[in-house]
Amino acid sequence: MAIELLNREVIPETTQAPASAPVSGDVFGRIGTLETRLARSEREIDAAQAVRYRVFVEEMHATLSPDAMRRRRDVDAFDAICDHLLVVDNAIEGDIEDQIVGTYRLLRQEVALANNGFYSASEFDIEPLLARHPDKQFMELGRSCVLPDYRTKRTVELLWQGNWAYSLKHGMNAMFGCASFPGVSPEEHAMALSFLHHTVSTKGDWAVSALPELYRSMDLMPMEGVNARKALSLLPPLIKGYLRLGAMVGDGAVIDHAFNTTDVLIVLPIASISDRYITHFGADAGRFAS
Repeated sequence: MAIELLNREVIPETTQAPASAPVSGDVFGRIGTLETRLARSEREIDAAQAVRYRVFVEEMHATLSPDAMRRRRDVDAFDAICDHLLVVDNAIEGDIEDQIVGTYRLLRQEVALANNGFYSASEFDIEPLLARHPDKQFMELGRSCVLPDYRTKRTVELLWQGNWAYSLKHGMNAMFGCASFPGVSPEEHAMALSFLHHTVSTKGDWAVSALPELYRSMDLMPMEGVNARKALSLLPPLIKGYLRLGAMVGDGAVIDHAFNTTDVLIVLPIASISDRYITHFGADAGRFAS
């Protein structure tokens, strides 16, 4: 599952960090008082988990394990093997727990295969996809969320700057991960799901499908019955943002009852990312790194 983050065009007007505030070596980017970097400690990961709890449970009504609900943290076994991308607002007074306003969870293929695999594998049959690309390195994006007051172009842009810089640093060739529609009834999203099925479905070497026992059809309306403009307006912002970058969507949706969502699998080969986004963020990920 993933919250809807990208509520506008990914490329906005932005302000570079002033020369008096140079970006340190482990920071991927900075715009104004906001910066994006990886979590540096268990304390910061715990703070990111608290942000996720606020969004997924308090806002989206997810149901976590009794221990997680008691601790008021969204936490699972994958947290221990993932890198945690943060957006921090340095203008907020207080401890780091108060300054983290957004987060993404990143899992590289080599790390996943050495541990518990990918989170997405619990919903989608990704093994054939990986097997068809033995020369490529995949990274999984997950647990994306931003606090309500920070769902702005700047925050989203920094998250993508962080993803882009991280993928270049580690030589990644493709990104994938679950993205979500609210609720557990695909029929309520018939036009949007059908639009994805008919227009951006993964094909050929990139084909991937929901696990058979969890598969729910996305082909709920014939293409001639789909109003493309309306369908686009009905897409969750995160999915719309992925599509702008050049992403495809796997075959079949999955109901995630715990998180109260209908999930689809996003697949984004790095080579498919539009040149204008690469130019914007920097081919070397340097757009906001100084």
